[in-house]
This record gives sequence, structure tokens and C-alpha cells, in this order.
Amino acid sequence: MAKTIAIVLHDLPLGGSERIAVRLANRWAAAGRRVTLFCGTRDGPLAALIDPGVEVVACDPPIPRGRGSRRRLGKATADYVAAHRPDILFVPGNYHWPILPAIDALPADQRPGVVAQIGTPLYRHGRGRLAQIPYNLRTWRQLRRVDRAISLSDSMTHDADRVLGRRVTQRLPLPALDDADQAFARPAEGKVILAAGRLVKEKGFEVALRAFARVKDPEARLVIVGEGERRAALEALARDLGVADRVSFPGYARDIRPWLETARAFLLSSYYEGYAAVIVEALGAGRPVVSTDCTPAAGELLGSRLAGQVAPIGDVDALAACLDAELARHAPDPAALAALVADYRIGPIAEAYLRVFDAVAAKRGARGRIRPAAPVFAMPVARPAPATPATVRTAWRRSA
Repeated sequence: MAKTIAIVLHDLPLGGSERIAVRLANRWAAAGRRVTLFCGTRDGPLAALIDPGVEVVACDPPIPRGRGSRRRLGKATADYVAAHRPDILFVPGNYHWPILPAIDALPADQRPGVVAQIGTPLYRHGRGRLAQIPYNLRTWRQLRRVDRAISLSDSMTHDADRVLGRRVTQRLPLPALDDADQAFARPAEGKVILAAGRLVKEKGFEVALRAFARVKDPEARLVIVGEGERRAALEALARDLGVADRVSFPGYARDIRPWLETARAFLLSSYYEGYAAVIVEALGAGRPVVSTDCTPAAGELLGSRLAGQVAPIGDVDALAACLDAELARHAPDPAALAALVADYRIGPIAEAYLRVFDAVAAKRGARGRIRPAAPVFAMPVARPAPATPATVRTAWRRSA
């Protein structure tokens, strides 16, 4: 049994993989496991979401993000696990993989069972075939000695095992929903299209704005919740497109669920994503989704017209057509949408992770260190104060 679990996090931002890791840590601690978050620094808003039952250990001196910081964090993590001997080290998401070579260098009797999460597809839109080869090599070097890898989709499982040269990966659903989350009782009303995320290039908000400008319904509104370096440029683009009076940028929101309540549909316009939790959250709230084909979640969850529609990445015309079609149809039953993501609730998934940890701990106790397989590099088969929803509605009524 894995009685002690260490989780490595560089810091505590509101990023997707970090937020999921903290929520899982809280659940594992509540289940009676001893859970430690080992952090390069305790900085970040996620600190407020950590339950008292989870121990937080920060590097001293701190290791903030920067050039070479993940290698330094790896060495510090190796020192920590060698001294404290947790049963399991959980590495959440691709960003933290560079810490793993330092763990691999530990003597066998000091190395914990290692479980790494694959949160982002290994084959990404825009990465050429030649660039993919060194990426695969880097992936193999970092993950070659993990005891288990956890992916979020079937395609990610296939790609990971292909690159690693051994069947070490299993899929567990993304725990994006709380057990008590319920769909909104009534179908969506109005014509508000909601988008959310960091205002950075890879989120494709320029594409969202250009597509929205081509939507035929003049009563449609677009709300983009989030902050980031592209805000001024996006506001300027909305003015240039002549839709600034129908587009709102209310800023950062800790929880998008109140915004989803006001929305007719959710829009995801990214160029690439991991397994997008926001799609699960939108469907769980009973709202359909229009998405680019930027995430495995789009193909797996939006395959039926009930759930929403998918457009090619970066295709403004196709995205506009999807938005037109969504606004033109009757809003789907929220309960039917929520049923599509019933398996994404955190309680059962947290328990499934613990079963993986227990199996890894038992296997390592019986057999010791795993020998790495040879790398495989073949390409896969093609596949100010925050605003609130109420204040935005009021502003639109005043401007009407």
C-alpha cells in the first residue's frame, strides 16, 4: 500500500495540471494517506486551496521558474525523496518531467515508485516531423524509468507507449468535476458565447474574435474571461472588427461556473490544449461547446451534435459556421449534457489513482527497479476588480 505520497510542483499557479494535482492531494489526504506537496516555491494563488491535511514543503532557498529551474528542482526533489523515502512520487503533467532524470540517478533503495501524468498530447499541432524526433527522444529520456504513466485519453495512451517502447501507460479520466456538481436546471437562454483562459497567443482568441465578427445573429454577445499579455491587442482587434460593443473582457475569474450559467454556449478557440478541463466543466454545467480540434477532449466529448461542434484549428470561417449553427438550434437539455461527463468526477478518479499507487508500491517492493526499454521514434498514424456575469449583463442593457 502507498501510505506516503509526494507530489512535485514548481510553484502554485492556477494552471490546469497544478490545480488538478492540488485537488487530488486533498482527496488522498482525506482518504488517510500522508500527502506532501514538494514545491520549488510556495508562491501562487493555489496555496489557498490546499487543505490542512496536506503537508507543503518548499525549497530553501526557493527555486522560482527560470532558465534551468526544473533541473534544479529535480535535484532538490531527489534530495527530498532520498531523505524522506515516500512510497510514491507523483509528477503531474508534462511541464514537470525534466525533474525525472535526477530521480533516476538515485540508488535503487532510495528511489520511490514514480507515477507521471501525461497531460498534453505528445504530437502537437504545428510541430513538424523533424522537430518531433528530438521531442520523442527527450520524452523517452525523461519517462524511461517511470513505473506508471497516467494519460487522459486513449490516443495519448497509444502515443506514449509507442514513444516509450513499453506498455506502461493507462488512461484515467480528468477529474475536472466535483462530486456534487450538478447541471443547471434550465436550458441556456439568451445568446451569450463564453470563452475563458489566459490571454496568450496559443489560446487563439484572435481566431475567436474574427469568427464572432462573422456570426450572423446581431444579438450575439461574446464574453472572454481571463487576463494576459494579449489583452490590449485583443481589445484593439475587437474595435477594428467593429464588434467592440458586443464583446466584453471582464478579467480574471477564479471560477467560471457562474459565467457558464449566463452563457448559451462555450467557445474554445485554442491552437493546442491538453485534455481541456474547460470542455468537461462546460458540459457538466449543461452548456454545449464549440471548439477547435485542439484537444483530445473535443474528439471524445463533442462527437454528437447534442454536445456541440468542432472546427479545424485556426479556421475562422468554419468556427463562425459552428457558432451560427449552435445559436440557431434549440438549447439542449442540461441534464443530457452533464450525463456525457458523469465519469469525470473527482471522487472515483482519486480512488483509481490510489489503486495505481498501491499497485506500483507493491510491485516495486516485490521486484525492485524497472529496466528501461529502447526508445521508439516512429510517427503515429494520423489522428481592476473582477467583473461578474450580472455586471456585464447590466452594462450591455445600458448600451443597448
